[in-house]
Formats: sequence, structure tokens, C-alpha cells
Amino acid sequence: MTMEPSGLGPMGDVQLLAATLRSDRADVESYARVLSGALADALPSGMVEVEYKRGLADRMAGREGRAVAVTVHGEDRELGLSEGARGGVEAQIRQIVRGIVISRRTVGVDEWLVALAEVLTSTAHENATARAALDRLLGG
Repeated sequence: MTMEPSGLGPMGDVQLLAATLRSDRADVESYARVLSGALADALPSGMVEVEYKRGLADRMAGREGRAVAVTVHGEDRELGLSEGARGGVEAQIRQIVRGIVISRRTVGVDEWLVALAEVLTSTAHENATARAALDRLLGG
């Protein structure tokens, strides 16, 4: 197993990143802030999409509105997180082949976070800027 600059192996990176994202993040808006903030600037363009719901007050004030869905586009899968119909957060993993969704499954947020950490870690291995952003997020 190759050791990464942070001193963790690939599975250690994934587990640490998932634990970091899991702490104090119980709604879509919280995840949207993390993923569309410092991380989105370091990740390839278009990798993170945030869908907002704007009310009249948001439109009048020129605000984006409230984040209601986040989609992370990986090489072979999309990870979706959205507001649940009865509150809470719904997580989905979609398998992608040549731009077509071939399967989708609803998963728990913990499983979604592990999948997200895998996608981000994989991207970071290929992109030095993304690696630096992950190191900042993990406090490394």
C-alpha cells in the first residue's frame, strides 16, 4: 500500500474524510456549504452542483436561496443529497456508464458519506489542488 503525503493510506483518508463530513452536518444546507465552499474551488469545474430554492424574499434581496440538493459528479457515479419529503436528508448513489444512469439506490447518509469520501479522495490523488483542499479540510 502506498502512503499518501498526509501519512494515511487511501482507506485512512476515506474514513477520516467521512468522519469529518459526518460531524455536525445534519441538513442539505450544511453539506452544500462545505461542498460548494473551499472544496468546490479546488475540485474540477462542474463536479459539485447545488440546487437552490428561492422564495420571493430571496429574489427581492438578490440571494441564492436555500440549498435543497447537492450532486457530486464522480468518474463513474453521481452522489445526490436532497431534502427528504418529510424533512431530513435523502441520499442516493447513481451508477453512471458513458453518461447514462444504469442504476440508482437510496442509501443512508453514512454510506453516502463514505462514497463521497472515496470520490473526493480519488479526485485528490489525480489533482494536487484538490489534495491541498482535502488536507485543509482534514486539518493536515
